[in-house]
Formats: sequence, C-alpha cells, structure tokens
Amino acid sequence: MSQRAIAARTGQSQSEVSEIVANGRQVMAYDVLSRIADGLGIPRGYMGLAFDVSSARPAAPAPRQGDEDEQARRLLAHAAQVTVGAIEGDVEQWAEPLPDVATPLPGRIGMADVAQVESVTRALRALDYQQGGGVCRDAVVAQLAWSQRLLHTSCSPDVVRRLHRALADQHNLAGWTSFDVGLYGSAIDHLARALEQAKHADDPSLMANILYRMGRVQLHRGRVQETLRFFQLGQLCAQDANCERTVAMLCANEACAYALLGNAELALKSMTRARDELDRAHERPAPWVSFFGHADLAASMGMVHADLGSAHLEAAVEHLTQALAGRDMSMTRSRTFELTALATVYLKAGEMTSGVDTGHQAVTLAAEIRSTRIIDRLAPLQEAAMARAARHSDARDLAQRISALRAA
Repeated sequence: MSQRAIAARTGQSQSEVSEIVANGRQVMAYDVLSRIADGLGIPRGYMGLAFDVSSARPAAPAPRQGDEDEQARRLLAHAAQVTVGAIEGDVEQWAEPLPDVATPLPGRIGMADVAQVESVTRALRALDYQQGGGVCRDAVVAQLAWSQRLLHTSCSPDVVRRLHRALADQHNLAGWTSFDVGLYGSAIDHLARALEQAKHADDPSLMANILYRMGRVQLHRGRVQETLRFFQLGQLCAQDANCERTVAMLCANEACAYALLGNAELALKSMTRARDELDRAHERPAPWVSFFGHADLAASMGMVHADLGSAHLEAAVEHLTQALAGRDMSMTRSRTFELTALATVYLKAGEMTSGVDTGHQAVTLAAEIRSTRIIDRLAPLQEAAMARAARHSDARDLAQRISALRAA
C-alpha cells in the first residue's frame, strides 16, 4: 500500500505515516494505534490493545467529539481532492475489503425479526434458482453470520424455536449453494448443522428436505448406495410431517438412483409412487420444497428413462420435453439441466439436428449461470457429441464448444 493509502485508512497525514514507516517513529498513543488497527483490518488483540474474547470483531472505544470533528474535516478534504481531480485513489486498494465492522444487535427480537430472516432466505433462494450458487453463496453465508448472532438476543421461547428453523433453512441454502459451486466440504458442514437445528426446531418437513440435499451431494459424487439411504431417511421424516410433496420429491430422486444402478423395476415403482403422492399434495408448500411440481416430476421421469438404456430413449424425450414446456422461466438452472439431458438423449437416438440445436441452447445458458454442477453435467453431452463427431461436423462443433466452456 502507498503511504497515502495508509494515511487515508488510518486517519493520519501522509507526513505522519512517513515518519513511522521511513524514520521508525514509535507510536505510543492508544487512539492512533486503534486507528491503525481498525484502518488496516488488524484485530486489536494482535497489537496488545483491548479486545473482545473472540478478537475477531474488536469493539472500538466511543469516539471523542474532537476525533469526530477531525474525521469530518479529513473526509471533507479527501472528498474535495477527489472531486477536483487532485487525487484519483489507489486502484489496487479498491480490490481489498474495507475493515469489517459488525452491525449492532437489537436488545430483543420478535416474530417480525425472524420473518425478515426468512424473507432474505427466500430472496436468495430465488437468485440461486435463476443464476446459480456462484452468484449468491457469499451473500447467503454473510447473512447467516448475522442471523446466528440473533441467538444471543432476548426473545420468547416461540421466537427462539422459529429462529432455529429459520437458521436451519439458511444453513440448508448455504449448503446447497456451496454444493453448486463445488465446495463439497462446506456443503456437508452446512447441511449437517441445518439438520441439527431443524431437529431442534422439531420440523420434520425441513429435515426431510435437508436429507434430500445431502443425498443429492452424494449422487453427484457417484455414491449411489449412500444416496439411497439419505433419500429413504428423508421419506421417513416427510411422512412424519404429512407432506406429500416432499415424499414425491424424495421418491422421484430415489427412482433416479435406482435407474443409475440399472434396476428398472424399482426405478419405475418409485416414480409411480412419486406421481401418486404429488397428485395428493394440496397443502401449501414450505418455501424449501415449493419448487417441486409437475415439471420436476416429468424431468425426473425423463432422467430415469435416459439412464435405463436405448429402449427407453423415446420415453425420455417425451418426458423431458414435457418438463421444459411446463418449466417456469425463472428456474434457469433447472431448464439448463433438462436441455442438457434432452440434447444428450437426442444425440444417442441419432436425431442429430434436434440434438445439436438443443445442445447449443444448453451451452448458451450454462455459460450464463455460475454453477459448477451445470458444467459437470455437460460431460455426458460432450461425450455423446464426440461419438457422432466423425460423421457430423455440427456435432464436432458442439463438442468443441463444450470443451472450451469446461476448460474456462
């Protein structure tokens, strides 16, 4: 950092910084040491100053009136210099975060405060569906850090229970967005904490959803037997919650796992149950399962048939096409998954024009979404295109485009 940048951060003049840096002047004043620590993002405990037990978010002493006046004068001088072009700032410094200062906690919270936590989770979940976990994961984790601190406030037992449920769902979303960007260890940690807090809040519907997401992490990593266990545990919780929609979601995903194992009988049996349960679902769905509807059921059916072999390709096309027709346009990531699967099925069935056109649609969307899972799921499509590349230049071009995106 330049001496000018250090001065701006620590509330000193450049000449004062020069005296310290170049001439070795020893700083003894407590308030100057405090400004240096806070301005440069150094925990005060590292400098032997007063700090809280965590030393992570030191509490600054209340500023004296003279200090506030001096800060105002320095800010005005800095603003004037920037405005008239006397200084332009340190470009490299702009990439560094400002010192972290914790937002003050309220003394007491009520249901309205917990509702705000739930509202933020819903908004971030919608962003995840549309643009991928890479767009919002840091925001989810940052919001979670704030939400967890609310447990230290005063509130009624009913508020505490609802807060634990809200925190469980935020950990659930943090785990899912971590999974979406390939941070599997972080995903598992958040989902494990989510399950504990959902249990503490006595919410079996949310527990079932978390177990579903745990299973999806394992499925993506090729651990199909473990995946089935998570889905089956989730079904038990969903039945306790009398939530037919969640049971349907878990049965549909169970069918996908059975299809990967080559067990057509159990796969189709699970899909039949999933359809029956969804037809019975008339309850107002919880936010964490509201996404699952008939489009998702059709997509799961398409995936099952796609994985069961060449005799099922026609059925796979039918169900995946049905899923895309019923898919909400805001569910961009789900549409990308379905386009990718449909293009792969078309190419395997020898329908080159449909396969290549659909494949390019999938790749275009995949490039716009920040999701490692989407990039990983392009691998079977690339393989199917390469299998046709010798005789079809369009398939070769598609394979090369996918290769470039996966390497980026």
